[in-house]
Amino acid sequence: MYLPKHFTNDDQALITSFVANVAAADFISIDSIGQPLATLMPCTWIQEPTESGPAGTLFMHMARANKQWESISDGSRALAIVHGPQAYVSPSNYASKLEDGKVVPTWNYTAVHFSGTVTVSHDTDYLFEVVSRLTDSHENTRAKPWKTTDAPDTYMQAQLRGIVAITLHVDRVEAKEKLSQNRSLADQHGVIADLAVSPKSDERQISELMKRNLDF
Repeated sequence: MYLPKHFTNDDQALITSFVANVAAADFISIDSIGQPLATLMPCTWIQEPTESGPAGTLFMHMARANKQWESISDGSRALAIVHGPQAYVSPSNYASKLEDGKVVPTWNYTAVHFSGTVTVSHDTDYLFEVVSRLTDSHENTRAKPWKTTDAPDTYMQAQLRGIVAITLHVDRVEAKEKLSQNRSLADQHGVIADLAVSPKSDERQISELMKRNLDF
């Protein structure tokens, strides 16, 4: 990831919250002929370091019918990208536009990249742990949380045979928040005001993140 200093997010609490809230990643691997393959998958990140994953472990699963897993060699390197909100930024909202007109549009966004080595598993006990952890993370705030043990065991075992576990042993985490930090305060205020009234939810979210950065 290209990480200019002013766009780098190194706040571990923010990164953890961001990944937990999005809870899905584009998983990217390379097959034997150099073809990149990608699948969007739900994920959970356990940050406890391991020998193979000093930055923790990202647990995912994909459909067995998805041929991407067949191209993965255990121990090969892969990338998982967790995307946040995005927004087009118009230079018409920059106060500095009135000074010399030397402004252009840009794109604000947030993202976290996980890099590491990947393993594939068909073990149903391990798969049950992966999907149970994922389910619990989404269900635990509900008034009547559903658990994987609520389904009949024979039914659950059949469902598990239809998926494979994808485990990314993370050795690098890169987080970026491109929120106009390289612009003047006046320019940032103009962007915040414009995006705050956008009909697009992503753009309103970017406005809120920019406000958070400026503490207002």
